[in-house]
Amino acid sequence: MDQMTALRVFRRAAELGSFAAASRDLRLSPAAVSKNISELEAHVGARLFHRTTRRMSLTEAGSVYYERVRGVLDDLADADRALGSMLDSPRGRLRVSAPMTLTLTSLSGALPSFLERYPELALDLHLDDRRVNIVEEGFDLALRGSDKLRDSSLVARRLTTLTHVLCASPSYFERYGEPASPEELTAHRCVQFSLSDHANTWTFKRGKRASEVAVDGPYKVTSSIAVRDALRAGYGISLIPKRYVIEDLRAGRLRTALDDWSCDETRIYAVYPSRRYLVSKVRVFLDFLIEHFGEEL
Repeated sequence: MDQMTALRVFRRAAELGSFAAASRDLRLSPAAVSKNISELEAHVGARLFHRTTRRMSLTEAGSVYYERVRGVLDDLADADRALGSMLDSPRGRLRVSAPMTLTLTSLSGALPSFLERYPELALDLHLDDRRVNIVEEGFDLALRGSDKLRDSSLVARRLTTLTHVLCASPSYFERYGEPASPEELTAHRCVQFSLSDHANTWTFKRGKRASEVAVDGPYKVTSSIAVRDALRAGYGISLIPKRYVIEDLRAGRLRTALDDWSCDETRIYAVYPSRRYLVSKVRVFLDFLIEHFGEEL
């Protein structure tokens, strides 16, 4: 027995006072209506209708059951309408996890205009450079920087790529010298962003030649802002996304090295649990991210 179908058949038969009328209303055969009612009565263990050749009416048990069934079916219809409204128009609370430095340097300034566009949407933005578990922690979407994504159960949409530069302050280079090759970095004071996929191995390429340098510096930190602050202070040298230090480079506070080598890159993805039945609030935010980072390229 398909219980939901049987309940709907029972309700319409009770309201219309006729199996034949319910059959026409639900576009089911008379036999199908009778079968659903019979199976439902067997399921509940009670007779729901008085049947004669001339009329049909609810039994006492049928009347009690009808009041409950009507409420349940109305609640389900309300739930369907509420969800449909959510799917059709962006509303409700959107929980997003994003890396702190990327958000503060490249995204947060554009978020107010996004929220102005969708006044029924509330954004709950968590800034954290750690790799969150989206499903377990209840996030609708996360921004994630990675050379390759490990969780195949998530849908990933690539947004942009962060190119890295090797840089330090002029005072650092005056004190320790500028490396002439990647291999010379083993003698330098390297500052490491410890959450990076390439925290302990920095890769450089020039033409067909690739050089992988194992680094183990005296300062490892889980914040790219802290890496930048250490570079500004002249403490060390590091690989860091260029957009995080672009103003420092322009102002001369930092200077790049090994400019004839290309460095590691970090791909930025929007990840979310499912492509199917993507609710409107997630869809419009994803569209916003694609548009925003596309304009930055």
